[in-house]
Amino acid sequence: MKAIGYRQNLACDQPGALLDLDLPAPTPGPRDLLVRVKAVSVNPVDTKVRRNAPPPEGEARVLGWDAVGIVEAVGADVSGFRAGDRIWYAGSITRPGANSELHLVDERIAARAPTSLDDAQAAALPLTAITAWELLFDRLGVAPGGGQGRSLLIVGGAGGVGSILIQLARQLTELKVIATASRPQTQAWCRELGAHAVIDHSQPLAQALEAGGHGQVDLVAALTQTGQHYAQIIESLKPQGALGIIDDMPVLDAMKLKQKSISLHWELMFTRSMFGTPDMGEQGRLLAEVATLVDAGRIRTTAGANFGTINAANLLKAHAFVESGKAQGKVVLQGF
Repeated sequence: MKAIGYRQNLACDQPGALLDLDLPAPTPGPRDLLVRVKAVSVNPVDTKVRRNAPPPEGEARVLGWDAVGIVEAVGADVSGFRAGDRIWYAGSITRPGANSELHLVDERIAARAPTSLDDAQAAALPLTAITAWELLFDRLGVAPGGGQGRSLLIVGGAGGVGSILIQLARQLTELKVIATASRPQTQAWCRELGAHAVIDHSQPLAQALEAGGHGQVDLVAALTQTGQHYAQIIESLKPQGALGIIDDMPVLDAMKLKQKSISLHWELMFTRSMFGTPDMGEQGRLLAEVATLVDAGRIRTTAGANFGTINAANLLKAHAFVESGKAQGKVVLQGF
């Protein structure tokens, strides 16, 4: 089967950073779905793994943690799907990725894809929807339908996670949603998605909030460059507020949160599949609920740039674009 992967950790501008490969088709395990991949998206995690995680000696590693496809076969213990189902999922970081014609995914972390979106539009959503959902409801503890009188600051509102988090918070809670974006087009994007207000994160956050008449906030979802904004985030939070983080930092001084009794929450959407937690199936259930919201017209795709056919050259261009930090929404590719 066709696949795209890498054999050594290289920058995007180096030859061989991603390679077109011919690999054996995988065989499903007891709870696996064998999926013919139709479309994928590129997330920051793809670029981080490509740069930093060497594959096993003599082998290639296949990336890709967002997919839409058709089930070709099911494992012996699968009960929720059958051949022919069109599904979407984000997969597991401990298994080969979805940048391949055929791919295996555990049925518990997959769901039927929304019928109102084409393959590329749908592929933009799974990983970021899971991340945003878990961050909002599981980590920050907002109850569905709750949040009255409280405010949420989303740092990096125009990115992949921010674009769906704005929508989930607006559609499923009563929170006041304030997003950050630094360019006119990304600020407009955040407003289109439903943010009550948008501030410029190239300016000090606390000052921008005060200037906009928002004051301190109850919750912060820090999605990008948290280390750069950390001091301003703490200043912007009310005493006894909560901070949720998804990005990587070399150092984080949690002691700075003590004076305000700010709670700190990490979100990694791979945790459930990585550790096989008893609630692993929650990811499949939430993806099914997001699909229902999409088909009801309450959630829109966050697909931005489409980089064409799934091959090494196009994926490498997509990686470079994601690394530039200029992507609005998600970068997608479709077909082999």
